[in-house]
Amino acid sequence: MKTATNTKNTTTACAPPANVDWHQINWGQVHKNVRRLQARIVKATKEGRWGKVKALQRLLTHSYSGKGLAVKRVTENQGKKTPGVDGKTWSTPESKSQAVMSLRQRGYKPLPLRRVYIPKANGKKRPLGIPTMKDRAMQALYLLALEPIAETTADPNSYGFRLERSCADAAKACYTVLAKKASPQWILEADIKGCFDNISHEWMISNIPTDKRILRKWLKAGFIDRRTFYDTEAGTPQGGIISPVLANMTLDGLESLLETRFKIKQGKNYFNPMVNLVRYADDFIITASAKELLENEVKPLVEEFLATRGLVLSQEKTKITHIEEGFDFLGKNVRKYDGKFLLKPSKKNVLRFIEKVRGIIKGNKTVTQDRLINKLNPVIRGWVNYHRMDVASKTFATVDHEIWKTLWQWARRRHPNKGAQWIKKKYFVRQGARDWIFACNEKASGREKLVYAKQTPIRRHVKIRSEANPFDPEWGEYFEDRIGFKMERSLEGRRKLLALWRSQGGICPVCNKRIDKETGWNSHHILQRSQGGPDGNQNRVLMHPNCHRQVHSQKLTVRKPAPHKRGSRKA
Repeated sequence: MKTATNTKNTTTACAPPANVDWHQINWGQVHKNVRRLQARIVKATKEGRWGKVKALQRLLTHSYSGKGLAVKRVTENQGKKTPGVDGKTWSTPESKSQAVMSLRQRGYKPLPLRRVYIPKANGKKRPLGIPTMKDRAMQALYLLALEPIAETTADPNSYGFRLERSCADAAKACYTVLAKKASPQWILEADIKGCFDNISHEWMISNIPTDKRILRKWLKAGFIDRRTFYDTEAGTPQGGIISPVLANMTLDGLESLLETRFKIKQGKNYFNPMVNLVRYADDFIITASAKELLENEVKPLVEEFLATRGLVLSQEKTKITHIEEGFDFLGKNVRKYDGKFLLKPSKKNVLRFIEKVRGIIKGNKTVTQDRLINKLNPVIRGWVNYHRMDVASKTFATVDHEIWKTLWQWARRRHPNKGAQWIKKKYFVRQGARDWIFACNEKASGREKLVYAKQTPIRRHVKIRSEANPFDPEWGEYFEDRIGFKMERSLEGRRKLLALWRSQGGICPVCNKRIDKETGWNSHHILQRSQGGPDGNQNRVLMHPNCHRQVHSQKLTVRKPAPHKRGSRKA
């Protein structure tokens, strides 16, 4: 029987093989090939050698490793079961193998997008364009070659849709520029009107460093809505894998423009305009020392910058605010109270979350208690983790109380002829000093017990360094420590899983690549339970989902990795 850690296959070279067996691909070597080319693209970009950049991009987009990784991405993400206008998905190893061989630039013509609509928080609907699987894979392939450039040339304080960056980093950046006593007092809250729908095609084709012919085909592919075809004259469709990076690159350059225009004047005429930008995708704020500076100089400069890209500010939503009044940004309220800076969950965000939880409870009046808990826990846990770095203890307590009231109504409705004490005993338990826990029994844990917001400890977030680039080898050690630190936090409360991850050093034993929140993981029994294998950590290893499928498909033997000596974990 073959050993998973020693599998080798010539199909990982840059040149494509005659035949592809999806489960025979050596993913460790595939990742290594792609990362090496991406690091070379970063180096050439930093040196301004754009001819070299173009040559390396072509090498990557024509490589077998790049094509394999592109297909792997679109067949493992959340949209893998959502078809385009052709109704096709790639769900079998055979279809994935054929897909790798089908990614050719010559004769490529994308199909129109399938238009769908998703509800927005304000009651309106957001249009999404769903490409076919082949078009998604082609976009993922060219994204592999474009993203290293985007990260190298990006604005330092841009945090949306970028690797290893998050809303928490953007919120922490707000703290950095606004929390001090001498920080700027005025903020321009900017909102771009229909950013994704209105970006100029000609600007993108002229300025985005990727294959112009392929980019033009994507932008001009059109979409089908209710069996009617529509041309696309502007914008990049929300729903395409490459669209967020295209939008980011369109808005990049604004921070450097502001820095150049509003330099600190030294000497006798010393003046610090305190102009700072914090951006998450198309939402951004700009700070300044005076309201007039924002009104008369900063805002016109931003409008001129956007106009060249076919964009305009929304006059209704763009406004200038004083820090003592506060403003909402990314679901958080940013404000100073008598000079003290506080970052809290915004009232709109809290109300929207409570209404969502109420909707789940009221929409499941007849389900069993454990099924209701399984529906609620992911929603509650996701919202709480998003706000766990805020000043949110009181908000968490309020949310728990509102959820309890709705659950009590749910329980009372099921037993109209029973008394309150009987209902409490059936659905609520006491554990330690805490009473009224919504759980199936007194020993309930995990899936049988409701997650309570107040039990989540508040932990301050450590912001990513503004200049950090995940594709640059110079930042390799920094990101290794940071990713490990974030993974450990995500596994808090899951002691056995955390111990197993630590024992492996966070490395998959099949492909030797890091296991983190983004890649996901499966727990594999070295000796199967059906063969008498125990269920403890001594008989388990963590591996990537695709590596797990590869092991079972090829009937590979996985060895228990040598114990890993735990090192420092700095963010």
